[in-house]
Amino acid sequence: MASNLLNHQIDDILESVLGETTGDVYMINPSWDAIDEFVTVATAFDGDLPTVHMLADDRTLKDVMDDFIVASNAADLIADGALELRTLEQAPENSLLITEDSVVAVVHAGDRVGGLVTEDEEFVEAAFDTYAGRWEEANDFNLRTPPITRVRETLTDEISPEAEEDFTAILNSLETARGDGEGLDEVTISLLVAARNEALLYDISKWGEDVGIASKATFSRTKTKLEDMGLIDTEKVPIDVGRPRLRLKIGDERLDEADNGQLATVAQSILN
Repeated sequence: MASNLLNHQIDDILESVLGETTGDVYMINPSWDAIDEFVTVATAFDGDLPTVHMLADDRTLKDVMDDFIVASNAADLIADGALELRTLEQAPENSLLITEDSVVAVVHAGDRVGGLVTEDEEFVEAAFDTYAGRWEEANDFNLRTPPITRVRETLTDEISPEAEEDFTAILNSLETARGDGEGLDEVTISLLVAARNEALLYDISKWGEDVGIASKATFSRTKTKLEDMGLIDTEKVPIDVGRPRLRLKIGDERLDEADNGQLATVAQSILN
């Protein structure tokens, strides 16, 4: 990477670094957008990823990882050994990508992004050692979101393959899954999928708690909210011992008529 990466997008710079590096990478003080783009680029990367040690501002990491789509894919990268997350106490002035062979300073200039590269051996060695030391002293970032691969596999096993297909289709149709007006959250998506496939509330909430999406209580509260808004309905299913369980069903015909790609859009329009 002998030349500067000017007039590029951040994803181009990340692809260049990941594609030309075999050892460790230190990603220092990335912006919100850079963290988001890194997860996207690394998830789609065709080849062996180096291990990226991301040293980022705690608040920024929390904000980015509040999106289930980003966080669950990041969790996959962590499970595969391609990503580690720790938090910065003092942020440097620039965002840096440091490998054993180069240092790239990521500079934002309006709507343009540049990667200013140096391969000076003495400087690169000093920078690598400096941030390797800071990494060792940094605190781990606790990402509680489960890996998306495990979410999909267990949803197939515990609910049904059709439920997993619906879940994946909804996620693929969304840009974000935060539940903040910009996207549905993971619990709402899970309940809509369960209702579409007429699964039991007990089964989907137990699955959600076991896999690490949310507690049974959160699923129950969200179910009540969606039921009050008419998105889902329930019917009692008798069991041999104990109270009847609730089967979830779609409560609004607009959701019944929507295909997988439209389900999220229709649900958001009703919620908003």
